[in-house]
Amino acid sequence: MVTVLVLALALPGPRAADFDPYRVLGLGRAAGAADIKKAYKRLAREWHPDKNKDPGAEDKFIQISKAYEILSNEEKRANFDRYGDVGENQGYSQHQHRQFHHFHEGFYFDESFFHFPFNSERRDSSDEKYLLHFSHYMHEIVPDSFKKPYLIKITSDWCFSCIHIEPVWKEVVQELEALGVGIGVVHAGYERRLAHHLGAHSTPSILGLINGKISFFHNAVVRENLRQFVENLLPGNLIEKITDKNYVRFLSNWKKENKPHVLLFDHLPVVPLLYKLTAFAYRDYLSFGYVYVGLRGTEELSSQYNINVYSPTMMVFKEHIDKPADVVQARDMKKQLMDDFLSQNKFLMAARLTNQKLFQELCPVKKSHRQRKYCVVLLTGEGDKFAKTYEAFVTFALANTRDTLRFVHVYSDRQQDFVDTFLMDDERYQGKSAVVILERRNNAGRAVYKILEDAWRGSEEDNFILLDLLDQLRTNAGLLSSDTILPDLNDELAPIFILRWIYSTLDYISDCWDSVFHNNWREMMPLLSLIFSALFILFGTVIVQAFSDSSDARDSPPHEKEEATAKSEKNDTSFSKENSRIPKKGFVEVTELTDVNYNSNLVRLRPGHMNVVLILSNPTKTSLLQKFALEVYTFTGSNSLHFSFLSLDKHREWLEYLLEFAQDAAPIPNQYDKHFLERDYTGYVLALNGHKKYFCLFKPHRSGDDGGNLGSCEDYDSSLHTGEARGKSCSPGAKSVKSKLYKLSLWMERLLEGSLQRFYIPSWPALD
Repeated sequence: MVTVLVLALALPGPRAADFDPYRVLGLGRAAGAADIKKAYKRLAREWHPDKNKDPGAEDKFIQISKAYEILSNEEKRANFDRYGDVGENQGYSQHQHRQFHHFHEGFYFDESFFHFPFNSERRDSSDEKYLLHFSHYMHEIVPDSFKKPYLIKITSDWCFSCIHIEPVWKEVVQELEALGVGIGVVHAGYERRLAHHLGAHSTPSILGLINGKISFFHNAVVRENLRQFVENLLPGNLIEKITDKNYVRFLSNWKKENKPHVLLFDHLPVVPLLYKLTAFAYRDYLSFGYVYVGLRGTEELSSQYNINVYSPTMMVFKEHIDKPADVVQARDMKKQLMDDFLSQNKFLMAARLTNQKLFQELCPVKKSHRQRKYCVVLLTGEGDKFAKTYEAFVTFALANTRDTLRFVHVYSDRQQDFVDTFLMDDERYQGKSAVVILERRNNAGRAVYKILEDAWRGSEEDNFILLDLLDQLRTNAGLLSSDTILPDLNDELAPIFILRWIYSTLDYISDCWDSVFHNNWREMMPLLSLIFSALFILFGTVIVQAFSDSSDARDSPPHEKEEATAKSEKNDTSFSKENSRIPKKGFVEVTELTDVNYNSNLVRLRPGHMNVVLILSNPTKTSLLQKFALEVYTFTGSNSLHFSFLSLDKHREWLEYLLEFAQDAAPIPNQYDKHFLERDYTGYVLALNGHKKYFCLFKPHRSGDDGGNLGSCEDYDSSLHTGEARGKSCSPGAKSVKSKLYKLSLWMERLLEGSLQRFYIPSWPALD
């Protein structure tokens, strides 16, 4: 048997070089994305094994899917165009694997026998893009961990526990990566150096990395524990809770911290993980506060800034706390939206230069003629004496925002060397403020500049003079005629020496503790074993006697207490189930499924969530929606159900494509019947599971059928595809519009019970 098995694996399969995705789809090399998608849809319908009974239909369908996978991916298509590589040069081919599968299947031996796939490449395909190597980890992942936390899995071949946690790991990765958490996978068999460096002595292991520090996960591998583990990695003081009592103090700290302040308004009592991750990424530039709009004591704050309590809102405040500098509001706040918003508001309108790094960010070196960046610098003092001139400078900056200009200010007494480079003890500026326009030329400190001849008082005349100079700079860069070498700025926010020494000492002690009690625990096992053996010999008799005396007295009560706890939990569970579907609102929220919200409302639905979609047309829209709302109202209390409607007039082709997967096993004619565009699908309801890619179908009630139709997918009308009529009872004129949704509520009950038939699809088609 072993010999035959080896020969079966050695059979030659089709070479990757012989596979041409363009030829499979019947396209030329210049085909666009729309042509590729159109050809794939046409061929997939024609060669789907459920419709085409040709013996080679399955292999043909696999080739069509593989060709579409290559040509729809820009990177894979580019590799094929350049090198003829279709990405199948590792492991044996799918054809060989299918031969091997059928071979051992005949001997009642299947991969599922050990719950371990023989093709390890297929098992780890989802982890491939997260694989880490030692140099990549040290030079990229560790520095990046100061911007976002990383969740890293240590795995290996023939690791049965690794397979056990894989479904949970995939679900958590999909959720946390969308929030901004970095993901990594280390294969201990190939990256032993990195696994040893991380201190992972067994597989599977899961660890967190933040600010270059490693923390191991020790709880049960479930979604809630992993999510809480990542949240615990983050510092606890990232976001301050804001109410009516402290919001003025919080926003007024902009001058002391030299940062814009961000307020997050949401109706959740706990700060969402997305906000915490965003605050960690931008903590060097912004200060964050969170306002729970449902809490008493935030009414004044919400009224002050006219907050919509039903949608999350983010406001950034700069020099003026009475009015936000920028606002973004979205019903579903996404990471990309928040990143774009915050990256444009990282600095104050006229930030204070407190260190060299900030100076380089605000006033970057000129790289080309088109990338000129001019810095308008106010050299001023501290205190009330200079407050008026500073306010006038900020007002000017607010009125003259351009991509080529940055407004900053410097305190003369804190950056004396920097200020002396421009003023050089000029008596005109003694005890007064001055304005300098400069452009950095290189990182060595060389810069060209021009200083306003008179001191800056913030008058209207000063504003006109400065505005005229800035206008001249647009056409005459030679206006900056003076040249100098700028010294590096002092780091005003750096801690004093004693604090730096304390921080370094604490870090060193923490590293030593981790090294002794974590990384080298295996080397310490013999010594620990000897110590504990001696302690057990010396005190074992006394300890055993003490426990034996008290064990009898403690055995019974805990047992009774456990029973009472179990009963209580059971009662609580039954009560929660009874009330889980109690409507939380006095209305049903039904949104239209369009190409704009298609990804968020279906393709990227969270696991366990379903979108119940009503099919309607323009003439039946009002009546069907009213009946639909009445039928599903009692189910709106479920957080996992979403309700939408789809316009048949706009998206008939998308619906036809889905319904083909719910057809009867009947031969399909070569051409559609002449009534293709006249089929009436209004009143159909589809329950779509975006994550697992399946749907359940409810068909309208047929008049005269007392039992109605509970959406059993087995009796799907094949006349939808064959063109054969099954009577006139299915025509729109044979039943009123509202009667189409008769007994939809019973179908919903079966949907929640999980007793409806499910129709699986390879992927969700585009809604275009």
